[in-house]
Amino acid sequence: MVERISYESLPQIAGPYVHATKHNKTLYISGLTAYGTEAQSFGLTEQTKEILEQISEVLRLEKRLKSDLVKLTIFVRDMSMLGSIRELLFNFYDDNLPACSLVEVSKLIHADLQIEIEAVVAL
Repeated sequence: MVERISYESLPQIAGPYVHATKHNKTLYISGLTAYGTEAQSFGLTEQTKEILEQISEVLRLEKRLKSDLVKLTIFVRDMSMLGSIRELLFNFYDDNLPACSLVEVSKLIHADLQIEIEAVVAL
C-alpha cells in the first residue's frame, strides 16, 4: 500500500504530485525547491538552505533523524556553483552521509530556481 502525503507546513504544491509517498518502510520525498518562498528570488545558497529546512521539517513530522536519510538527488542549474553549497550539505548531514547524485540541468520549473533536491528516507 502507498500512502500519499502533503505537508501543510511546506510550501503549497503547484502541480500534480504530493510532497512525499510512503511505501515498504521507505519515505520518498518529491523534488523540493524554494518556489513560493522568500528564498525563491535569492541565489543558490539561500535556496539550498530553504530546501534543507523543508527536508528537516519532513524528518521532524515523520519523527525521523538525518541519519535516516538514504539518498539525495540534487539538480542544479550551474555545476560550477557546487562549492557554494558543499559546506551547507556537510553541516546538514551531521556526519551521516547519504548516497547522493548530483545532476546539472538546463532549467527547473521556474526561471528563478537554481536547485531542486529530492530525498529517500528509511522509516
